[in-house]
Amino acid sequence: MTASLAETEARLADLTTTRKVIAELAPTGGQPAPPETNTVYQAIVNTFNQHPDQEFRARELHELLGMPTDEASVNITRSRLGRLTRQGFLIQPGRGRYQKRT
Repeated sequence: MTASLAETEARLADLTTTRKVIAELAPTGGQPAPPETNTVYQAIVNTFNQHPDQEFRARELHELLGMPTDEASVNITRSRLGRLTRQGFLIQPGRGRYQKRT
């Protein structure tokens, strides 16, 4: 019974964390989020293509591309960079750093 209670508490903690993440990513003011476009991905890919030997952090990319640097936007870009890494386009030479795979 103790193990079952511990497992339930762990699941509850996971659900609480998930709820907080969703609340941070959800747009405020009741307005729907703008549709996701490939233009952001294309801008990121173009930046890495133009600077293949340079490492970037998500915030540096935002500054370079003139994108908002608020934490929620940068976190979304980190997610995009992770996806590009899993797809084999980028590598991670260090924690939080991304570089084009050569």
